[in-house]
Amino acid sequence: MVDAWHPAADAAQAAAEGGGAPRDVLAAAAEAAGVGARATVDMLATKGRASYLGERSVGHQDPGATSTALILDAAVRAADEGTAA
Repeated sequence: MVDAWHPAADAAQAAAEGGGAPRDVLAAAAEAAGVGARATVDMLATKGRASYLGERSVGHQDPGATSTALILDAAVRAADEGTAA
């Protein structure tokens, strides 16, 4: 999950410091989390349940990072729906 949350937090901070609107800050975090999650595909899992798979974890996107990216993406979509009303 850290592989998604860390870049998300960095991107949100940068967007906020740049004067971004709340929705834009959230969108920056969601995008960075997605990039971070996708970057886990080639990693060997060393933490969490995926670590039990050892070498077999390579080639699979980390589920914790993926769920983080999905949650942030859903938050952006909810924010967009809220502004459309």
